Amino acid sequence: MKSILTKVSQVSLVKQIIVGLIIGIILAVTIPEVAKPVVVLGSLFVSALKAIAPVLVLFLVMSAIAQHKSGHQTNMKFIIVLYLLGTFLAGSVAVIASFIFPVSLTLVEGAKDVTPPGGVVEVLKTLLLNVVDNPVNAIVKANYIGILAWAVLIGLALRNAADTTKTMISNFSDAVSKMVGWVIKFAPLGIMGLVFESITTNGLVSLLSYAKLLAVLIGCMLFVALVVNPILVYVAIRQNPYPLVFKCIKESGITAFFTRSSASNIPVNMKLCENLGLNKDSYSVSIPLGATINMAGAAVTISVLTLAAVYTLGIQVDIPTAIILSIVSAICACGASGVAGGSLLLIPLACSLFGIPNEVAMQVVGVGFIIGVLQDSFETSLNSSSDVLFTAAAEFKEWRKEGKKINISKAA
Repeated sequence: MKSILTKVSQVSLVKQIIVGLIIGIILAVTIPEVAKPVVVLGSLFVSALKAIAPVLVLFLVMSAIAQHKSGHQTNMKFIIVLYLLGTFLAGSVAVIASFIFPVSLTLVEGAKDVTPPGGVVEVLKTLLLNVVDNPVNAIVKANYIGILAWAVLIGLALRNAADTTKTMISNFSDAVSKMVGWVIKFAPLGIMGLVFESITTNGLVSLLSYAKLLAVLIGCMLFVALVVNPILVYVAIRQNPYPLVFKCIKESGITAFFTRSSASNIPVNMKLCENLGLNKDSYSVSIPLGATINMAGAAVTISVLTLAAVYTLGIQVDIPTAIILSIVSAICACGASGVAGGSLLLIPLACSLFGIPNEVAMQVVGVGFIIGVLQDSFETSLNSSSDVLFTAAAEFKEWRKEGKKINISKAA
């Protein structure tokens, strides 16, 4: 038995995940009733990631800030520029695609028991309130804006602490990171359970009536992932960006696709950054920050579904309004993490630009929930994988300036 486990551990995690994915599909298609208990594996995996991620972020960021020495390069400014520019460009791509491939909807009853925010001011207010949230409450509710704020403040306060105190915090950070490694080892079983549950619960037949809408949504996200983001990375590192792009999609995007949670994927992204040899001072801050403000997929969802509502109602859209929508969708996307329901509940806000009544906008949200099994998976995959992509691009930019060779294929 021990020799079998040893041989399995020697196979790369990505290959193990692919095997788990295939087994999950086979079980869902052939013996769904008999294999029903497999669902528990997916639930346990996601719950474990969600449980450990807030604690990981708190200690990693706190440790990185506390031990940061003046003059050390962290590239945070450039990373934030990439995050915001990537989100804006994604919204713009979605607007242009919706002009080229206009989609009309068969409206359904809106989502019940949810209240969308009333405006951009309300979204920003929610974000600011999350910043000053009680630290214990922030960890319990996985409020990453609040966790980041407290981690940074405590880290700054500990900059002049005794070395023994800093060592203790670093040891806690290393211990939590090791626990995360244990959780990630169960990813193949978790993915098997998640894909099994997705196929048996939702199926794909119900999505066929929304095929054109899904095609525009997924097409925009793929275009951003495979064209827009690589261009941004190329500008930074001045060499072929695709080895890095595909590595991020393979090792971060696939997991995020099934967990459908950027927060749950934070530990996976941290591990990938470590494998890429990135500076821990940078990625321990940029990865959790990216999970809250780097929301290209959300910008695509908000823009496409809003313009689908516009075309359904026969409203004419001019170029200036389309540009404003791109900006609003980017701002809303950055605030999606601070609103329960994420990007879908920010659609009524964008619809208000065109005078669309809230009752109709909430019907569009209802359509969003129907296609969510695919829309949300692709959205999260794009959001989460680009967190690592942009963090790596910013650091590789500095490597290029120093004359250091960038070899993605040799990264662990």
